[in-house]
Amino acid sequence: MEIIMSVLIGLLFMAAVYLMLSKSLIRIIIGTGLLSHGAHLLLLTMGGLSGDAPPVVADGVSVADYADPLPQALILTAIVISFAVTSFFLVLAYRAYQELGTDNMDLLRGTEDHE
Repeated sequence: MEIIMSVLIGLLFMAAVYLMLSKSLIRIIIGTGLLSHGAHLLLLTMGGLSGDAPPVVADGVSVADYADPLPQALILTAIVISFAVTSFFLVLAYRAYQELGTDNMDLLRGTEDHE
């Protein structure tokens, strides 16, 4: 299962880098979303994919039979942060499109004449 997740993570990173290198602002935002999803899956895979044991240990239960809750907590925090960053990027792109009428990064850069 880890091999399949590793291939999926690699594909997500590959697609994210491809989209982030494009000139369209919307593609860049989608690329950052894919990159964050790849990072979430990477954290989950590195934490281990054994889903049989519960993350909470009760009194009297052997300590060897529990799942580590730290990767899930890190992923939850990363999901909240990536949602906030993506929504900020979307508002910023919408406002830039309203003002300038384009989402092309070359046209958003401006020219040397307008210093």
